[in-house]
Amino acid sequence: RRVLSSSVPRLVREFVAQNNTSQIKHVIQILSQEFALSQHPHSRKGGLIGLAACSIALGKDSGLYLKELIEPVLTCFNDADSRLRYYACEALYNIVKVARGSVLPHFNVLFDGLSKLAADPDPNVKSGSELLDRLLKDIVTESNQFDLVGFIPLLRERIYSNNQYARQFIISWILVLESVPDINLLDYLPEILDGLFQILGDNSKEIRKMCEVALGEFLKEIKKNPSSVKFAEMANILVIHCQAADDLIQLTAMCWMREFIQLAGRVMLPYSSGILTAVLPCLSYDDRKKNIKEVANVCNQSLMKLVIPEDDEMDEAKQSMTLPAEPTSEESISKPEAASSGESLSELDITALNQPLSFPCSSEKVQVTLNLDGIVQVLDCHLHDTSIGMMTRIAVLKWLYHLYIKTPRKMFRHTDSLFPILLRTLSDESDEVILKDLEVLAEIASSPAGQTEGHGPSDGSDVRPGPVELHVPARACQLSNAGTKGLECSPSTPTMNSYFYKFMINLLKRFSSERKLLETRGAFIIRQLCLLLNAENIFHSMADILLREEDLKFASTMVHTLNTILLTSSELFQLRNQLKDLKTPESRNLFCCLYRSWCHNPVTTVSLCFLTQNYKHAYDLIQKFGDLEVTVDFLTEVDKLVQLIECPIFTYLRLQLLDVKNNPYLIKALYGLLMLLPQSSAFQLLSHRLQCVPNPELMQTADSTKSSAGYKRTAASNIDYTELLQHFEKVQNKHLEARHQRAGRAEQLDRRVVL
Repeated sequence: RRVLSSSVPRLVREFVAQNNTSQIKHVIQILSQEFALSQHPHSRKGGLIGLAACSIALGKDSGLYLKELIEPVLTCFNDADSRLRYYACEALYNIVKVARGSVLPHFNVLFDGLSKLAADPDPNVKSGSELLDRLLKDIVTESNQFDLVGFIPLLRERIYSNNQYARQFIISWILVLESVPDINLLDYLPEILDGLFQILGDNSKEIRKMCEVALGEFLKEIKKNPSSVKFAEMANILVIHCQAADDLIQLTAMCWMREFIQLAGRVMLPYSSGILTAVLPCLSYDDRKKNIKEVANVCNQSLMKLVIPEDDEMDEAKQSMTLPAEPTSEESISKPEAASSGESLSELDITALNQPLSFPCSSEKVQVTLNLDGIVQVLDCHLHDTSIGMMTRIAVLKWLYHLYIKTPRKMFRHTDSLFPILLRTLSDESDEVILKDLEVLAEIASSPAGQTEGHGPSDGSDVRPGPVELHVPARACQLSNAGTKGLECSPSTPTMNSYFYKFMINLLKRFSSERKLLETRGAFIIRQLCLLLNAENIFHSMADILLREEDLKFASTMVHTLNTILLTSSELFQLRNQLKDLKTPESRNLFCCLYRSWCHNPVTTVSLCFLTQNYKHAYDLIQKFGDLEVTVDFLTEVDKLVQLIECPIFTYLRLQLLDVKNNPYLIKALYGLLMLLPQSSAFQLLSHRLQCVPNPELMQTADSTKSSAGYKRTAASNIDYTELLQHFEKVQNKHLEARHQRAGRAEQLDRRVVL
């Protein structure tokens, strides 16, 4: 070794002085082949020392022979002897120190060798490689000839290493390259972003911190120069890591996604379904993941704002620019395990990332097509998933409502597929979810976009719902027979659009099949619908549907529920006032429609007559009660009616008891109810009320000859009360027959059990 270190420099200097290139190469070849690559360890050590001495002797001319000098040294990096690997490190350090910037053309092979030594188990070798690494970083930092394009493929490959030391080495180089003003690493961020997020999940706190710093620097650079950022190429990478199991990875990716949506704007729209797949589940996180939840909420709100009314009018075939296609549901709904287990993005089925993209500046106005099909598919998938949290379900419903507001014509293409799950969501345990669900259903039922068969207006006019103009559906929709169940439209019912009547039918079907929903949430749902839609439409259509209901027991229960809502809910104040006087043809038509369905329940029919001040007809109905089967349920309903009469809603009725002369049938009807009741608290209550009715002779005044009920009778003179009474008898006979059939079936069942 001493001979080589003393004689080689002398020989090389002589050959340099003589400009004898061939002899110099011959010396290097001998040192490489016969020594550095020898089978004997001592010879290899001597060869490494000789190559380093040769490089020192060559001085600035060493750049001409770097390939021959470096290759044998790098080969020794893989030697089994740790001392040889150390000598190789030392030799390469001397070669690089002499050559300085001349080694940059060979940077990739040097980097490759160093990345392996960074994970070397021997501490001396690691120490030597760190010295060489610092020297190489100094050279790169002070040079302006670094070949970043050629280096990126190697960096992309090495960044997926699972070794902690190799990862630390990679991150340190990224930080160095990022700090060099002449090196624009941001242009190649899509190539390494996935690897950075995987390193962020390393077990070492130090490495995670270094990676956080690197990602933070990149994000600062993105905020400074958004126009030069390839947002679209990185969108799917963020989608994957926003679903990571590791909290730090997920939070960091979600923060990046927030910035991307805010900086890139509508450029992110083609990736909406993937973003929603990642963001929506986070909205239901508890306080342990509060930070992720808050950032996800901002992402969700920002993305929602990107959808505009113009998206409803855009013709996809005429877009001036095409961005990479959004991944399919299988691609966008990526598994978090892939991001957390070290699996490379290149192994995932994300085809959009492999497509070339000519990306414009964010400041330019870019026409982007909203992939509504993909968004609706994700939203539908989340609604079907019973395991998702309440806040996620609310967010999904807010999205659907927003899309129906902004893009109604396109959304109505999906209404038939969404309708069943929206109806099922009415059974949700959360009132907030039901409220949002009702808003969506109400928008579907009232939007002008649902008026036509094609689910959209024929012109380009504004499709936001204005004041609803009710209309009667065409006669083509008439019933084939009066007993048909599950009707799609009605010739007599005012409707808001083609989906309104369908909604009412399916809602009643839902109540019929799920009686617990009717008992616990029925009144709540109908009252909210009366606020969101036209109350008269709702009661008119439901009464029309119940008129043809084959399940008479359900019809009676439903009528009782509707009647209670009509008489007690503040939301129905205007409708009650409309029915109270029956001054208009519309109000009389509504009364007749309600009456025919209310006949399913005798007591509710009487209460409707009380509400509309049809006291004579109420008395006539009560007279018919003697022919009915008086059950405990029947008497309970009479009891409830008496309680209602004492409520503020019937204040006008109680005041009319003062005018005995003009309201004899009111008093008779009340006495009729009293006679029906057994000796109960309701009996005592009504009896005390009737005892307060004054003597008509004491109540006479100068204008007593004027009948206050005269106008009432004139106003309602178009109503055929005889026909209504006949209809009542017909319906009650049906109920009686149905009860007998049920009793017969029950008796047969009892006999079978006994046998």
